[in-house]
Amino acid sequence: MATESRKSMLHGVLLVALFSCAAFYIAESEFVKSLSLSPLIVGIILGMLYANSLRNNLPDTWVPGIKFCSKQILRLGIILYGFRLTFQSVIAVGMEAVVIDVIIVAVTLFLGLAFGRLFKMDKDITLLTATGSAICGAAAVLGAESVIKPQPYKSAVAVSTVVIFGTGAMFVYPLLYSSGFFSLEETEMGVYTGSTLHEVAHVVGAGNAMGETISDTAVIVKMIRVMLLAPVLLIMSFFIRGRQDGNEGGKRKIAVPWFAFGFIAVIGFNSLNLLPLPVVAFINGFDTFLLTMAMTALGAETSIEKFRQAGARPFLLAALLFIWLMGGGYLLAKFLGPLL
Repeated sequence: MATESRKSMLHGVLLVALFSCAAFYIAESEFVKSLSLSPLIVGIILGMLYANSLRNNLPDTWVPGIKFCSKQILRLGIILYGFRLTFQSVIAVGMEAVVIDVIIVAVTLFLGLAFGRLFKMDKDITLLTATGSAICGAAAVLGAESVIKPQPYKSAVAVSTVVIFGTGAMFVYPLLYSSGFFSLEETEMGVYTGSTLHEVAHVVGAGNAMGETISDTAVIVKMIRVMLLAPVLLIMSFFIRGRQDGNEGGKRKIAVPWFAFGFIAVIGFNSLNLLPLPVVAFINGFDTFLLTMAMTALGAETSIEKFRQAGARPFLLAALLFIWLMGGGYLLAKFLGPLL
């Protein structure tokens, strides 16, 4: 019986892996590359297409495999994400950039929760949307998802808001910069871009369009923002402690995100430069595949009807947070950026 259960789970995992392979293939097309959409985003789109077409034909015994991808594989992907970062990169860019990133993350989360309460939004969607906007887009939503354990469609809604505004900003920033609208020096513009755009892919795409100096600074500042994911998840686990358990009616225990400690440990290990660059590159590619599997699994649990239930308020929340990121981030880069 246990053997049959494992086989059924494997079927679900292989199904998600197949969709993830397709996501990688599609992400390599020229059109998708021009939009700087990562395989993660393509994966969740494929998962959602499947959920709203052939999902009802899936044997129920395969569902545990899909959930395994959205939980356990997700945590492993977040841990390995640390191989993209080093503590040396933080030192190289300076403490001022760290201060700007901390302010951006803290204020974005605060505003997100405040607006969510004002709009009487679902608490999980509010927290997921605010976290994705504050830190690193889809990867941050996935990290928060592992801590608060919401229904899968709520994560998909949050990721969708990140994709819409992050992708738009990736084209808007270079246009405004080239037109002279942003009166920032190259280093300041790099700090501004890295501290306010949602996805790493968005930062890379916008930075490359504005020049090498801006791009290099933006990516480092963005990576510092990514590092803040671990402490944010730890703090988040304490804040959700008092939520009522829907099944037992009692308070939940502190959901310590142990994978966040693994994330920091991997960053520390990577900072020692013990592994050859090709090995690190392979790990990063493998990690992207794992995260794509997690996103695809979330998409496979998301129907259009659930998006209708969520309504327009998550997108309004994301829009307001984006306005803050553009305006507040500009002021911070303008007045603190020259100290770099």
